[in-house]
Amino acid sequence: MKVLRKIIEIDEERCDGCGACVPNCAEGALQIVDGKAKVVADVYCDGLGACIGECPNDALHIVEREAEEFDETAVEAYLTEKDKAEKDKAPATLPCGCPSTHIQSFVPASSCQSANKPVAVSGAEGSALSHWPVQIKLIPANAPFLKGADILVIADCVAVAYPNLHRDLIQGKVIMMGCPKFDEVQAYESKFADIFKTAGVKSVTVAVMEVPCCAGLPSIVKKGMKAAGKEIPIKELVITAKGKIL
Repeated sequence: MKVLRKIIEIDEERCDGCGACVPNCAEGALQIVDGKAKVVADVYCDGLGACIGECPNDALHIVEREAEEFDETAVEAYLTEKDKAEKDKAPATLPCGCPSTHIQSFVPASSCQSANKPVAVSGAEGSALSHWPVQIKLIPANAPFLKGADILVIADCVAVAYPNLHRDLIQGKVIMMGCPKFDEVQAYESKFADIFKTAGVKSVTVAVMEVPCCAGLPSIVKKGMKAAGKEIPIKELVITAKGKIL
């Protein structure tokens, strides 16, 4: 039944789809659809506006209009189903043995010392990559290379813009990369929460581009950390379009 009540309204002209608002909606009412933030359904939005403060473009506002009543029971069912769907969606390794999901560690593991030794890099030519896969959505929370790791979380575009990525940032770290604009933000948050709960992560470095659509990635990582009940040292880096660290 529709009633006159407060609810979130999104100005699509101002919204750039950065996704910063999504992790702050505990009810899961917001999603990025076709590059814009959308209210999934009126019944999931409580109208309190916890998401508003995270928007860098002032695209979210509370308005009063006729809408379906907020339904807490529906929210709980929706979040449960969403969490289940996410967990069922991507097994650690596909039955076909697809290389995209086949877990690999490139660091020699003949002894504890060699297993934890960073890959040597000569100049800017060598690869410091120590594992596979690297996409956030493809890395299972129980991947062995996450145990006790220093994690580097980067927005996809950083890999193209920053010329010395391997030498300066990847060496000695486990890299996880993704796009907070086009990928499922809440799935990221859930993935990080699972990792932080179980992997004994030592530190996290988050590197993003200087564009608004990247702004949500550090927030996603912090939300995952909060959900896991962990306090882990975190460092944030911003890369310019010309490949410099701000």
